[in-house]
Amino acid sequence: MNEELAELVRVDSTGTAHPVGKTASQRMRARQGSFRLMPSPSHLVVMRYVGEDGRRDPEDGPIFRLSGEITADGALCDVFGLIGQAGWPGELVVLDGHTSRSIFFDRSHVIGAHSSAEGERLGEVLYRYGALTSEQVEETAKHMTQDVRFGEAAVRLGFITRERLFQLMTKQTEEIVYAMLLVGDGMFYFLDTFDESRITARQSLSVNGLLMEGVRRMDETRYFRERIPSDQHVPEVLPDRAAPDDELRTVYDAIDGHRNVAEIGRLISMGEFEVTQALFQLVQSGRIVVRAPRPTGPAATVALFNEAMRNVHNELTAIGKWPEVREQLSSFATGAGIYDALFRRGGPQEDGSLVIETIVENVTVMVGPGQAESMLAQWLYEYISFAVFVAEPFLRQHEAGAAARKDGPPSQPLSKRLSTLIAPLARVT
Repeated sequence: MNEELAELVRVDSTGTAHPVGKTASQRMRARQGSFRLMPSPSHLVVMRYVGEDGRRDPEDGPIFRLSGEITADGALCDVFGLIGQAGWPGELVVLDGHTSRSIFFDRSHVIGAHSSAEGERLGEVLYRYGALTSEQVEETAKHMTQDVRFGEAAVRLGFITRERLFQLMTKQTEEIVYAMLLVGDGMFYFLDTFDESRITARQSLSVNGLLMEGVRRMDETRYFRERIPSDQHVPEVLPDRAAPDDELRTVYDAIDGHRNVAEIGRLISMGEFEVTQALFQLVQSGRIVVRAPRPTGPAATVALFNEAMRNVHNELTAIGKWPEVREQLSSFATGAGIYDALFRRGGPQEDGSLVIETIVENVTVMVGPGQAESMLAQWLYEYISFAVFVAEPFLRQHEAGAAARKDGPPSQPLSKRLSTLIAPLARVT
């Protein structure tokens, strides 16, 4: 059952609502209680919890000033800007599939943010910026309790200073905001109050400043990805070229021909966007080239596949076509006769990615350790190639509509944008 049917609720002639899909049933069971049916257009049903007395009391939850569907990339920029312009205090909740993000506002400033996305959690941010090692992240997580959050645990263990932690929590908030602005499919709600205890470190980031930077990143990332497709790509200095003598020097000096974009960021404590931007300028000036990463071992092969599949997922989610392609991929996997065993207990997950450890274990059992890497690369290359084959007609149709509306310049075909990223899978023997 695809996502649309899973969320289906049917209202019969007596006014009784019946959840048809599993997701709809789960959501309604989680909302037991008395709700008031609010006035709304005939194609919408809006209810809010009021309790048995039927009155809207403060303890019944915050009032939502705004809500709506997200149907295009960048659509939330207007909502974000409106909240800042009006100076409303409150919480902007953005629901994107299984990901939830909350941005907290006060007097035209963002004062905090939360995200359920794995890469936007504090431990991941501290690791990406080189503040903690992966071992320290794991150790810190073990010392978390109901009263001791991740950041506080890291400080108590002596892994990071409180000052550095605060700086990187600001970076985390910025990254959550930029990721929120990119959401192209989902729902948003602006609530007029929020629980102050949810804000670990109160910040004061200008809404206008965040919005301008977010829009700039949207525009520039499109061009960066043509030359630097992922954070796993490896820059290499060209011989007989003069080193830069400006702000690019820090990134340039970190290039050794082995470190990838993510590793350079950790080394010099710089975010992926900033590193990618600097590398793009170095490529343009003819000082470096960027090589595709070659997988080393089955785990690296799956990691590269996951990067490519997330690209496919993000492209299709933005135009609302991921469920259809995911269904065709499921049929392809079943029909091929090999993927059911390969993917057992290992995915694909919601974004199309696989659980690395499980897939490595499965392929080792299937073909033995000697052939695990080569066979895995072959099977995953065929799978991602089929994913791109199925996705491109939907993307071309969307691009044609955008061109007719003059929404912006056409982008490269998905196959071309991913060709460099997935090429190493084809080269593994």
